[in-house]
Amino acid sequence: MTQQTLDSPEAVRLLVDSFYEKVQADPLIGPVFTDVAQVDWASHLPKMYAFWESIILGNGAYDGHPFRPHLIVNQKHPLRIEHFERWLTLFSATLTEQFTGETAELVRQRATQIALVWNQKLTYLNTP
Repeated sequence: MTQQTLDSPEAVRLLVDSFYEKVQADPLIGPVFTDVAQVDWASHLPKMYAFWESIILGNGAYDGHPFRPHLIVNQKHPLRIEHFERWLTLFSATLTEQFTGETAELVRQRATQIALVWNQKLTYLNTP
């Protein structure tokens, strides 16, 4: 498989699509997306394109509150460190498989920060 740089909206879409294919097939976090959150992929993926384009390309495509849906899911099914670890493992694997260059590494670092912070927030909320 030829790796590419992560420097265009098309590359971001490839990242998001490849990643969420893994997510949907994953036995740990797939059911959280499909059964608990009941994600409508046709509306979710464009939001994720915009979110990651904003982070990677700095184009301001995303306008929203990315943590809010996770709070809602967490109320139905507590999200734990193993969920965030798996999310990060799948995301990192997608980056490794598809992309090369400094931007891919910066995105990996940013994804790690997001996973850690969101896990900390939800752990706090889930602790009696």
